[in-house]
Amino acid sequence: MADVKSIQKDMEKRMKKTMESLSISLATIRTGRANPSMLDRILVQYYGVDTPLNQVASVACPTAQTIVVEPYDKSALSDVEKALGEQSGLTPNNDGSVIRLNVPPLTEERRKEFAKQAKAFGEDSKVALRNIRRDAIDAVKKLEKADEGPLSKDASAEAQEALDVVVKKFNKQVDEAVAAKEKEIMKV
Repeated sequence: MADVKSIQKDMEKRMKKTMESLSISLATIRTGRANPSMLDRILVQYYGVDTPLNQVASVACPTAQTIVVEPYDKSALSDVEKALGEQSGLTPNNDGSVIRLNVPPLTEERRKEFAKQAKAFGEDSKVALRNIRRDAIDAVKKLEKADEGPLSKDASAEAQEALDVVVKKFNKQVDEAVAAKEKEIMKV
């Protein structure tokens, strides 16, 4: 039975990584308030290499509607401004040393769009969880079919049920995370 336990531990570890990925993805969705994580996916062309914004500049939110981006290297100011204009959907204001982004309040239509995006991230995570579950169940079935037969059919069925319980727990966590983000997005 030690093999089944290791399969379950591996599955749980992979599912936790999926949940971390979901929370990172959900953090990049705008909610009407300025948040530095909104710019996590921005890549700046810095000396010919696509570099994440947080490695090129500091990002801060002095107010609920403003994001201030201050490049570590002032010569990269125009590159950062260009990347922000193209990829963030916000209009950058360059004052020579820092770039300010004003985050406008979201319209109802835009809120619904972002809620849809949150649901899509949730569905992607559920697909990943199902794939992980399938891999784990296949591993249990291989143990059952092995020549030595370390696992009986009953033990295999019990192990598969235990794996399903874990999957249901993580699916519930995905639903809760997406619902919380949708509630945050739809709050005016």
